[in-house]
Amino acid sequence: MMTKVGFLPEETSSFVGRRAELARLETALAERRMTTLIGPGGVGKTRLALRAARAAADRYPDGAWWADLSPLYGDALLLPTVSDAVGLADHTLRMPVEALCEWLSDKRLLLVLDSAEHLRAPCSHLLAELLTTSPGLTVLVTSRQPLGTRGEHAVRIQPLPVDGAPDALQLFEDRLRASDPHAGLEAPGDRAAAADICRRLEGIPLAIELAAAGIGRHTVAQLATRIGTRFDAPVDAEDLTASRLDLLADDSLWPRRHRTLRTTIGWSHELCTPLERLLWARLTLLRTDFDAETAREVCTGGPLTPQEVDRALQGLVAQSVVQRDGTRYRMLDTLREYGRMWLAELGEERAAADRHARSFLGLARRAHEGWTGPDQITWYHTVADTHLDLCAALDHLLAHDVAAAQEMAGRVGFFWACCGHLSEARGYAQRALESGPVEGPHRTRLQWVLGVAALLQGDFATAEKYGALCTAVALYDHDDEGMLGATYLSGLTQLMNGEPAAALEAAERVLRMTETAPPDGGPDGRRATATDCATDTTYEPTTSESGACEPATSEPGASGPAASGPGACEPTASEPTASESGTREPGASEPGGDSAPLESAHRLRCRLITVFALTALGRLTESGRAAAALRRSCERGGEYWTRSYADYQLALIALLQGRPEASAVHARAMLAGKHRLRDSFGIALGLDILAAAIAAQGAGAQAARVYGTGHAYWRMVGHPQRGTPELGPVRETCELQARAAVGDEAYQRAFERGQADNAEVGLAAALHSDLQL
Repeated sequence: MMTKVGFLPEETSSFVGRRAELARLETALAERRMTTLIGPGGVGKTRLALRAARAAADRYPDGAWWADLSPLYGDALLLPTVSDAVGLADHTLRMPVEALCEWLSDKRLLLVLDSAEHLRAPCSHLLAELLTTSPGLTVLVTSRQPLGTRGEHAVRIQPLPVDGAPDALQLFEDRLRASDPHAGLEAPGDRAAAADICRRLEGIPLAIELAAAGIGRHTVAQLATRIGTRFDAPVDAEDLTASRLDLLADDSLWPRRHRTLRTTIGWSHELCTPLERLLWARLTLLRTDFDAETAREVCTGGPLTPQEVDRALQGLVAQSVVQRDGTRYRMLDTLREYGRMWLAELGEERAAADRHARSFLGLARRAHEGWTGPDQITWYHTVADTHLDLCAALDHLLAHDVAAAQEMAGRVGFFWACCGHLSEARGYAQRALESGPVEGPHRTRLQWVLGVAALLQGDFATAEKYGALCTAVALYDHDDEGMLGATYLSGLTQLMNGEPAAALEAAERVLRMTETAPPDGGPDGRRATATDCATDTTYEPTTSESGACEPATSEPGASGPAASGPGACEPTASEPTASESGTREPGASEPGGDSAPLESAHRLRCRLITVFALTALGRLTESGRAAAALRRSCERGGEYWTRSYADYQLALIALLQGRPEASAVHARAMLAGKHRLRDSFGIALGLDILAAAIAAQGAGAQAARVYGTGHAYWRMVGHPQRGTPELGPVRETCELQARAAVGDEAYQRAFERGQADNAEVGLAAALHSDLQL
């Protein structure tokens, strides 16, 4: 859920009691910079932290942000997870911790790290650095033990009281009614039996919730009797027929409250059918929320058929082992930990990891095939949402099937490069290249991904190296698609290095070499090239073109207008409808589309290079016509990523031709699409060009505020405000116009307001189209 500022998860069930603890936390957050809630698993640390963070959020101008560490099995993705949580998508070559420290250095925000106990040392080290470099940072942590960070204030969380206060009994009744609205404690003796259950379970919230979920198979009195029998029975460590959880209840192995929870989980486990228990164990491989189809892919095997997976999943939901939110499912980390223990006892760890990796390799393949077409945004979001599972699958494949790892890293790498996970895209590509076969199509795709990631990080020498390598391999293999992809990479590098003529010549040559069919109505039965489109007299530079999507600005530091456009960010929609913004299922047809085949992603990108090159060369009429034709090609098949950059070019051209109103319309549509994609880089680019267009219309203060908001977004991606040579003078001229319109003092005030605004607030203000002259 987006709060006014920041991100905190939704609370999906009632919150009971904890008034004293919330008061203590309110004081601690006001007076201490780092507070850690400690206590055994299931005692309610996460819910308490969430409620306390929401209550305190308004005190932090830069928001309250939540990072769930429970899916991480090691510290390799700790920094990316925390960076994602606070909205940082670094596009530079800096060390990730340096980028995160710089991003937080002037922020006043609350950072919540949930479930840090398995990463105590790395979390302690990271927080020590962040708290030293970020004086406005407050940290709230949940962990079973203190982290040991200097200045840490530990608050121990106790179970709910079971004598005197009604909190534990209220929780039991709430969860009972949640599972069955007609259930209650009205029958004679029910309330006393429920109170006895809560006492037996020592007020541990998770234990109480699991017990309430099991009521459907017993009366409250029967449930109290069964729990009492379980807890009163002596434990014989030599009895091989005993439940593993009975053995874990040994005083010598577990503290009492850990023992109570584990015994309760074991009792819930025994209430499950054999297939539900098996599914419980196999689901623990999933790091992120999942749907039923993913559960079937990862867990089907042996007695668990796809149909049995569906039935067992609903059984686990009914017993509160798995939580359901719409069509998505998740498992609490305490229950996942127990399931992993059983998975090891079953001897299925390797087989389950193989199935998990195979499932997400399949997802990467489908996403790669679906990139060009109407499901592009849906696939983009799917890859972003399953990031931790994709990384886990890649790690497994790198250890056990390097050829598959090369394929997967190559297929998912461009998505990661687009959505700001440049370090992961480049890191996994490099590891796969160093580990696997020395030739083959998957290796060539990996080299291309590595080149694109290096380019977007500003490492032009590495990008040039891999562009040349991909070109040589494609020529040797007579691979048209490989040649188009290599030309895109090399052309983008040339544009960034200020060589638009060379980029244009190479792109046009390769487009002619690989042309096959005429979906754009090219002459002589050929597919239309940029040269054909540049002579297309149907292009008219009017504001009517700008109603769909927005220009994408150049890559920072480049010397040609293409520099940041064609590879810098994610797919963008031109004012997407509900289906365009990712709600349509993959495979659904595009409303109103025709049957003409869509050009490949590499071909569309190669055409985009010609558009950017023509603009850089000052051939604005030609580039406008080429951009319009490219946009039509993308629109025909519902492709958004390339279309957004074609729209960017139309907006930049409009600005250079003295049509700032059209440019502003394009920029706002771009920003709307980039916001839907949570693309900070694309938003920064769009705000720059929108500010220039507003300034050119004489709205000086409004332009200054948009410039300031753009500066804030540039910081999110680690770049200063940069652009191409053509855009630089436009910015300078428009800034001078804005200052002249309102005066230096008013301009500076507005700029600082935009810079200080919460990013969401600033973006919302920028999207208003009314000029404030």
